[in-house]
Amino acid sequence: MEIRREDSDQKGRYVYRPDPDGPEAELTFSKLGKSQIIIDHTGVPDDFRGQGVGVALVARAVEDARHDGIRITPLCPFAAAQFRRHPDWHDVLAK
Repeated sequence: MEIRREDSDQKGRYVYRPDPDGPEAELTFSKLGKSQIIIDHTGVPDDFRGQGVGVALVARAVEDARHDGIRITPLCPFAAAQFRRHPDWHDVLAK
């Protein structure tokens, strides 16, 4: 599953769009300086439901946070639920 990361100075998102003309799933985040992001939204169209796309988006954010040495605050209810289900991700969870 190819997930693309898009960044600006204050915001960013992860996007899954297998067909350029089809729907896209996204996870959006806001940056708090250089050391933390807030996941504020995860949207997965019905076309992708049940395929693990939402979890893959959050997992990619966790992977990048580890690589970049940043912390995550999961404000989005879906992302927060995934952090509760995945205690192995707590190393990037903002305290």
